[in-house]
Amino acid sequence: MYTVESLVAQIQGLSSSAGDLSLLLTHLKQADEFLHNESTRLFPFLEQLDPTLHSLERQALLGQSPMSKREDWFCSSPGFSHLVLQIRFYCFSMHLIDASYLFEVVVIAVCKSFKDQVLMLEAPIRGVVPLLEAVKKLRSSEHLTTLHPDFLQICLLAKCYKTGFSILEDDIFEVDQPRDFYLYCYYGGMICIGQKRFQKALELLHNVVTAPMSSINAIAVEAFKKYVLVSLIYNGQFSTSLPKYTSSAAQRNLKTLCQLYIELANTYSIGKISELETYIQTNREKFDSDNNLGLVKQVVSSMYKRNIQRLTQTYLTLSLQDIANTVQLSSPKEAEMHVLQMIQDGEIYATINQRDGMVRFLEDPEQYKTCEMIEHIDSSIQRIMTLSKKLTAMDELISCDPLYLAKVGRERQRFDFDDFDSVPQKFNI
Repeated sequence: MYTVESLVAQIQGLSSSAGDLSLLLTHLKQADEFLHNESTRLFPFLEQLDPTLHSLERQALLGQSPMSKREDWFCSSPGFSHLVLQIRFYCFSMHLIDASYLFEVVVIAVCKSFKDQVLMLEAPIRGVVPLLEAVKKLRSSEHLTTLHPDFLQICLLAKCYKTGFSILEDDIFEVDQPRDFYLYCYYGGMICIGQKRFQKALELLHNVVTAPMSSINAIAVEAFKKYVLVSLIYNGQFSTSLPKYTSSAAQRNLKTLCQLYIELANTYSIGKISELETYIQTNREKFDSDNNLGLVKQVVSSMYKRNIQRLTQTYLTLSLQDIANTVQLSSPKEAEMHVLQMIQDGEIYATINQRDGMVRFLEDPEQYKTCEMIEHIDSSIQRIMTLSKKLTAMDELISCDPLYLAKVGRERQRFDFDDFDSVPQKFNI
């Protein structure tokens, strides 16, 4: 017969070695129903457990508490939020590494409950820092956990794009669940859009669209819509043909389900501002219902920029009035604002003579010989070398996999005479 007092005593006594922790995990699983029934009495006993020695055990008991579903208790000072915020202050001892299963299960459960509570309170900003610390503690930077998309969602709602972007800089090589990967790339793409990092956003959204899938899903559809828009903003064009490695489900359905955005890309390719604005105005409500109206407006702005960039390939000097007339801007002042913004963003190189309103287009001043550029090139080379090693190791792992070898053996013929050299001709010595 279990009692709360006996379980607390077991926790305090079985925390010295990996074997004890395994036994403790067994006891906690067996007492799961008892803990649920006695959950209202657990809170006072948590204070008996030292957070630096029994951090996971405290979280295991905390996860049983239905009080975490109550908004008033969550908001109270000694309540759920106070305990969950301790996630980032726990001192994880070395013996916890041997109990990685207990660590992951309990921390993920508590953090997901914590995320649900901050969303219920409509206070996502309160969840950013604790979840960031949990993501960092849970696994290596190369492994995608189920907490990654939850953290990015919280950052999106809190508009903490810079904080969310901090975990997007790490390369992901291991994924547990496909849905976590879809959401991670989708939310990550939206965060990069908020940061105006369209190249990274395009990469993440591309990963969702081309990811393996047996049937189409809503995440891929929404990602494809934003993928079209970001392609137009960053590249000034969109190719309707998806890569060959895209799943057949995506190839068949995405263009049909996102026909509105395909037609937008086709209108954009014509290059006429008036036609693009007419099309957007006609379908404004549909873009707004998709929460993509802001991106669509940036597409219009990008067309002005593309038209100005084309002028740099033809002219050395041009007046602001001529730029306004050619690009279909309302006034020379608006043309000046666009040119200044493009100069600031590094999209063109030019100088403006305020006296006579003339714009002089310049060549790219980058000579690729500064220390910063050398460091950038070196870091890119190092990253590519690391990726090459990962691919080699993965190829060797797959080539030794019994399931892969069995499948290849069934598909290949027993003898492939093309692999053998032809009979050599006679020759004289």
